[in-house]
Amino acid sequence: METMVHVFLMGKQYEVPASLTIMGAFEYAGYQLVRGCGCRNGFCGACATVYRVKGDSELHACLACQTQVVDNMYIAMLPFFPVVKQVYDIEKVSPSQMVMMQLYPEIYACIGCNACTKSCTQGLNVMQYIAYAQRGEFEKCAEESFDCVMCGVCSSRCPAGISHPQVAMLARRLNGKYLAPKSAHLEKRVQEIQEGTFEGMMEELMQKPLAELQELYNHREIEQ
Repeated sequence: METMVHVFLMGKQYEVPASLTIMGAFEYAGYQLVRGCGCRNGFCGACATVYRVKGDSELHACLACQTQVVDNMYIAMLPFFPVVKQVYDIEKVSPSQMVMMQLYPEIYACIGCNACTKSCTQGLNVMQYIAYAQRGEFEKCAEESFDCVMCGVCSSRCPAGISHPQVAMLARRLNGKYLAPKSAHLEKRVQEIQEGTFEGMMEELMQKPLAELQELYNHREIEQ
């Protein structure tokens, strides 16, 4: 017999296998998830969830597809976080400190409480990358925030109302567009794709059975 645990989903108690993730527990209990269940593998950030465990007063944040249930877990999935997403043309902005002042001035109201870092589902040093953004150090901000999945949990805990994921996205775009070294190999490959160099090859691959595709992939030549 599989070990069972009691969980409370949206206020109602259910008994579910202890081996399940929170997302799996919802579906085991009969919920049909049509929102907040994107990639199911920890990459898209769509399944932001908050929970408490009986006897622990702390509110925890996590991704439902990655977190295993425990006994007496009280769970509520969150449909979205209303972060501010400014509209800009990456071709018309410059990688200067002024761009953050214009688009996301709230980052300068950060009080250093570190609630964003403590709540990050990916374990990122969120307050640090916001500090980099404040100083216009976009390369460092891009590197520090690289694993962000845009779930928005950090923003939900911020008393200054900072939209951390969108700030990080802007920094990564500025870094990629203006600051990171250009890759001649990548530019050549993009040009080849635009010229249709690989269309015949792609058509040929589309006709192959799955087993042959897997074999080709497993024995492909990997560039050093």
